[in-house]
Amino acid sequence: MEDLTKDLETGFITELDRYLYNNGRHYEIYEKLGAHPKTYNGKQGMYFAVWAPHASQVGVVGDFNGWNPDLNPMVPLADSGIWEVFVPEVGPGQLYKYSVTTSSGKILFKADPYAFYAEFRPQTASITYDLSAYTWKDQAWVKEREKQDPLSGPVSIYEVHLGSWKRKNREDKEGFYTYKEAAHELAEYIKDMGYTHIELLGIAEHPYDGSWGYQVTGYYAPTSRYGTPDEFMYFVDTMHQNGIGVILDWVPAHFPKDAHGLSEFDGEACYEYADPRKGEHPDWGTKVFDYSKYEVCNFLIANALYWVEKYHVDGLRVDAVASMLYLDYGRDQGDWVKNCGGGNENLEAIEFFKHLNSMVKKRGKGAVVIAEESTAWPKVTDQPENSGLGFTFKWNMGWMHDFLEYMKLDPYFRKYNHHKMTFGLTYFTSEKYILVLSHDEVVHLKGSMINKMPGLLEDKFSNLKLGYTFMLGHPGKKLLFMGQDFGQFHEWDEKDSLDWYLAREPLGENLLDYVRDLLHLYRKYPALYDNDYVWKGFSWINANDNEHSIFSFIRHGKGSQNSLLFVLNFTPVKRPEYRVGVPKQGKYTLVLDTSHGLYEKDKTALVYKSEKTPWDGQDNSIAYPLPAYGAAIFCF
Repeated sequence: MEDLTKDLETGFITELDRYLYNNGRHYEIYEKLGAHPKTYNGKQGMYFAVWAPHASQVGVVGDFNGWNPDLNPMVPLADSGIWEVFVPEVGPGQLYKYSVTTSSGKILFKADPYAFYAEFRPQTASITYDLSAYTWKDQAWVKEREKQDPLSGPVSIYEVHLGSWKRKNREDKEGFYTYKEAAHELAEYIKDMGYTHIELLGIAEHPYDGSWGYQVTGYYAPTSRYGTPDEFMYFVDTMHQNGIGVILDWVPAHFPKDAHGLSEFDGEACYEYADPRKGEHPDWGTKVFDYSKYEVCNFLIANALYWVEKYHVDGLRVDAVASMLYLDYGRDQGDWVKNCGGGNENLEAIEFFKHLNSMVKKRGKGAVVIAEESTAWPKVTDQPENSGLGFTFKWNMGWMHDFLEYMKLDPYFRKYNHHKMTFGLTYFTSEKYILVLSHDEVVHLKGSMINKMPGLLEDKFSNLKLGYTFMLGHPGKKLLFMGQDFGQFHEWDEKDSLDWYLAREPLGENLLDYVRDLLHLYRKYPALYDNDYVWKGFSWINANDNEHSIFSFIRHGKGSQNSLLFVLNFTPVKRPEYRVGVPKQGKYTLVLDTSHGLYEKDKTALVYKSEKTPWDGQDNSIAYPLPAYGAAIFCF
């Protein structure tokens, strides 16, 4: 065994590997820890390595040794907390776990934190897997992505939970679409609709469907619910070949207490903080990663790079950022620990984010990192050298809250809440925002998007079309959860498919057609995306017509690009000759309205010539028949 250890130290995990890992700088550590096909002394087999610094003994068990902890003991590598062993005649596709003997003598059976594949739940074993077989065909996409600036490009995201987007009537794996099956249908749908990206909930392996993938046990394993790692590569590859970016939800904030997972991995606090006042989330019943440990930060940062480099994903949406930044998040007075300066900021998590985002920017070839951060923490999307966290984008949760509160109101009361729609335009340059209407807003008795709208059935659809038009015009990238583009009535339920028949009903089909028109309009006119984060990209025409609940504003393009004038009526009252000021003389072409959709489809666009009638503080104006719940977009 000593000879084996010496040889492995010089061949597999080297002294340099250990140094980098123990100092949080081994960005390919997943190539060393975990299970890897190797040849040793002329024999093919599998090399296993795991970090378990408090263990008194570790072994690898599996279907290849009858799950016997005594048959394949692992050897500790000096001063590293890493254990290793080579097991001959073990190949890809075999089940395994680690048998971890704690300092008290108890034996724990743990899944591999670095496993590339895992059993279909409720089974919990890891599966040996070789990631090197897949041949990618998306080189053109990746090369082009590296040259693009995501801040000045169009980003319209379709948020999807694969297990409930669609299901098939079959018994295997409860009718889930496989990655391969979903790839083609989703790519066709997304291309037709005009979204630029897809964002996937819950791809990393997780034991409980009801967590939606936000309580992870296999950070390096695409969930086996939908297929193999190669099949997930095929999914991403297919999206890229169809011009669609792929964003994954990623959860570095916390992990569940399942016995086979990371919780007390070697019998003590290993991946989590030891003090429960820092190491447990009382709201969620989960463990909090210990960002003071280099090995834990290395595990997470290498994982982010793993998804970008091995699976070619275009971005990560980081879940629950606020819970990481604040030591008192979700905790009562006296149940949290202040930082060294007496504050509530988690200084270790702050440094983790700066490190993470710097490395993704450096190595990610244009991949983005998005913060789901629900507070007013400053400089989330500013660079670390400017005391920022370094994220590419931040979800605009404040806009989402105000927008939905306004849209839910009976139109009579909207004039008293006009500020809810204008407030977001006072701070849109403070961060690089994405406007989101996400899955979180259509669960837990919050109601689906269509059922948030006031009025009778047709009023609801009219309101939703109007609301989506305002969202399109508001500066910031866009995200919409699946089903809300055709008026899904039921709240989202991860156990059931969307009600796709609604997309064939007249009102649902009309809404879907309209959202498609909005998305194609968005991609056609750079004024809607290339000046998202500067004041010159937006100007009000009239922000103060609260009596009529009408908003009018302009999105400005760069240089000689076309600008777009938006006029939106949030009441059921028609305005036959609604006059709106315009910034210059000339022709204003109606390119889209809520009654007709996109005019260019049938070449019937109407042109309005400005009049020298001062209005809204402008020298010129146009008059337009604005319908009830009507919106119009003019190009000039």
